[in-house]
Amino acid sequence: MRVNFYPPLGLVKNNFSQPNTSYTGRTKPDETKLTEFADLRVFHHHIYEYKKGIRNLILTTEKSKYRESIENRLNNENIDYVIHEIPNGKINVYFGEKDCVNVVKTFNPKLNELTAEQDFILGIMLGYDRVKQCERYLKIKNNIIKLKSAKPLDC
Repeated sequence: MRVNFYPPLGLVKNNFSQPNTSYTGRTKPDETKLTEFADLRVFHHHIYEYKKGIRNLILTTEKSKYRESIENRLNNENIDYVIHEIPNGKINVYFGEKDCVNVVKTFNPKLNELTAEQDFILGIMLGYDRVKQCERYLKIKNNIIKLKSAKPLDC
């Protein structure tokens, strides 16, 4: 089955005086806007899932050059969020329910420096499998999985 890609109408300008218009009277959309839309398609899908109530908290990693567009969309949708800079020109974008985002704000922005408890809480809030999160938590506590901040059980 063939699926055609149609850019959002906001990316396509109506301009009948341009010589490169197609039979629809539309000019070719700006390539940078099309690239941005394509790069952020997962982000836009996550917003859809959040608004449909599928998830309460979302974490997505995006290119930092799109930070302003991401913030504009989340602000326009009135969605709470926090953004953490990470290496290699990327950002981690957490968004969703206000209380979930507020919990994330208390965590270290570096995911490999979370405590075992924070790692567990974050996984549960993101909707990961509960049993697998319990297994991961125990592996971190028993030093099978190493996080920078993981400390041995003091019981």
